Amino acid sequence: MRTLYNILFAFFFWLSVPYYFLRLWRRGNWRGGFLQRFGKYSAKVKQSITNSHVLWLHAVSVGEVNICTQLIRALEPRAPNLKIVVSTTTTTGMGELKRKLPSHITKIYYPIDFHKSVHRAFSSLHPEVMVMVEAEIWPNFLWQARRRHVPVFLVNARLSNRSYRGYRFFSFLFRPLFASFAGVGVASEADGARLLKLGCRPEAIQVVGNLKFDAAKLDERRLLDVPALLRQLGVPPGARLLVGGSTHAGEEALLAEQFLRLRRKFPDLFLVLVPRHFERGKAVGKELAARGVKFIYRSEVLARTQRTPGSLQCLLVNTTGELKYFYEHAAVIFIGKSLTARGGQNPIEPGALGRAMVFGPNMQNFAAIAASFVSEKGAIQVPDAAELEKTIEALLANDSLREELGRNARRVVQQNRGAIDRTVDMILKELKDDDIYLAPQP
Repeated sequence: MRTLYNILFAFFFWLSVPYYFLRLWRRGNWRGGFLQRFGKYSAKVKQSITNSHVLWLHAVSVGEVNICTQLIRALEPRAPNLKIVVSTTTTTGMGELKRKLPSHITKIYYPIDFHKSVHRAFSSLHPEVMVMVEAEIWPNFLWQARRRHVPVFLVNARLSNRSYRGYRFFSFLFRPLFASFAGVGVASEADGARLLKLGCRPEAIQVVGNLKFDAAKLDERRLLDVPALLRQLGVPPGARLLVGGSTHAGEEALLAEQFLRLRRKFPDLFLVLVPRHFERGKAVGKELAARGVKFIYRSEVLARTQRTPGSLQCLLVNTTGELKYFYEHAAVIFIGKSLTARGGQNPIEPGALGRAMVFGPNMQNFAAIAASFVSEKGAIQVPDAAELEKTIEALLANDSLREELGRNARRVVQQNRGAIDRTVDMILKELKDDDIYLAPQP
């Protein structure tokens, strides 16, 4: 089985190399840490963990990095003898790790699932505990952990319908891997039931809630002064912002057309578009230009930038890590990947900020979260583009309705917090026999 997997993995990996390398190249900074993807870590990385009890946290990309940040804040005081290493798969994820985590946290790229790469990574880092945020299952990695008797925890474990079907279809490969987890933290009983069917042991599964509610922290230092930025662009004080967050192909053009029509009724309206993948910025810019929208790229806004009032209608954000700062000042927020694409994006952050938000019918990846906001009147879900425009118009025209949506959304977030602490409890409960990790009890 392992031999067959490794042959097939190598075949499909090299077949897909041009596509993935193109993505790396478009995102930039691909050279930094490139060899780490093959399990080759520098002397500096190895020195940072010398004579340490290593806990290895893995965050696939930006969304998981936010969860990791909160997990580390909760873990460090309770397990001060653990040296935390955090890995990520994407360059954008690494950028967020460097921005959000202090220097004493070692940050690396996750190894590609070649047997030799994974073996080198484990031999360099010598992890004693492994925590994976969300379900990205790589067989060689888990086989190596099991061979070395490293307990692996899966936290905030959720599966898309597509992933679930794939794991079920290849159950002969994945079922023993799911059974190997020391602990599995899930958001709901339904998530737990799915993972049970995939092979997780009943005693390993714990319903702790959704960690993303805790990850939406509002007390972090503001790295961007949005009002000052808007003044630079000539946007009048008090202008209403329509923010399209984490948008996908087709949604930017749709929002631009709706924006131009809405602006006839709301002349102070200003559009902020934040594509989910910043490297799509040029393509989105062409869509805006074709529709006559006067815009500027976020990357072109320098300290000396000063536009005359009314010269711009839109800011196209082609940078990373700034979406929440624009959410904070939005009048209305559209959650992307929910209208022309499937899956949706995380609505918790705008909810925590108490902003009025709207999303389309396709929120499959956040179905339970989206349903909780809608049922508590903390968000509006629309069936199509026509209804989206009507809803945005109604919200822009009604301050009290926007405020009510925001209050309700904030309440939903507050009621669902606490999952981080419950997850840390789950991990430390499994480590209770190893007192070397834990803080002494008073």
